[in-house]
Amino acid sequence: MTLEFTKYHGLGNDFILIDNRSSLTPILTPQKSIELCDRHFGIGADGVIFALPGQNGTDYSMRIFNSDGSEPEMCGNGIRCLAAFLTELEGVNRTKDSYRIHTLAGVITPQLTDDGQIRVDMGTPRLLAIEIPTTLAPAEFQVINQPLEVGDKTWNVTCVSMGNPHCITFVEDVHQIDLEKIGPQFENHPVFPKRTNTEFIQVINRNYLKMRVWERGAGITLACGTGACASLVAGVLNDKCDRTATIELPGGSLEIEWSQSDDKIYMTGPAERVFTGKY
Repeated sequence: MTLEFTKYHGLGNDFILIDNRSSLTPILTPQKSIELCDRHFGIGADGVIFALPGQNGTDYSMRIFNSDGSEPEMCGNGIRCLAAFLTELEGVNRTKDSYRIHTLAGVITPQLTDDGQIRVDMGTPRLLAIEIPTTLAPAEFQVINQPLEVGDKTWNVTCVSMGNPHCITFVEDVHQIDLEKIGPQFENHPVFPKRTNTEFIQVINRNYLKMRVWERGAGITLACGTGACASLVAGVLNDKCDRTATIELPGGSLEIEWSQSDDKIYMTGPAERVFTGKY
């Protein structure tokens, strides 16, 4: 089979985009997606995203396989890349228009703006332990600044779900974190039955945070959109930042707002087309 694809990235978090609008079933298996994501023997990416037909009144559906073959509920950088890809497929200018996209985390609404950025309504954060999910607290309690032993130290963590699980911890210097060593220990910690993404946050000021991330199923990545959203929420809950802030990631910055009026998270950032090809 010859596969046509387009590669996009959101702040260096890169994806292989597949036109899958003829079926609700991804045309690639998780194992084949692993092969395509391999940076030495394949195309190279953090994940494969499939643009599928809409469901339940939505415009399109999104499925994604991580580079390890696992399937996350949602991906913030990925959905911006999908929105840009859809405008390419449609061949129309959707500036100021928006898509309603069905994901495993619910309906997500990205909107293309005049300056080429994509603003995404990420929905409301979920804060109860059962929603993360985590056993760090009773099911109907929130996990805010709770101690967690990982490796050889105790970390104070806050847990947030953006449709996928996040564990956030605040540190003095994100560059001092041995992410390759500690990341897998967080991801696979037994208190997270579905594993977790982990964000290490350095507070520069109340409107500017630095973040490094270990992504569940992908490892170290240059950016994580849902992680940036979850980190802002954690910052607000711990009184470390305001409800609007710039989150600086290794691949660039995202603007995140936790709206007081509707309790939703809004993420604004770029999506860049890299190249198209046939595999």
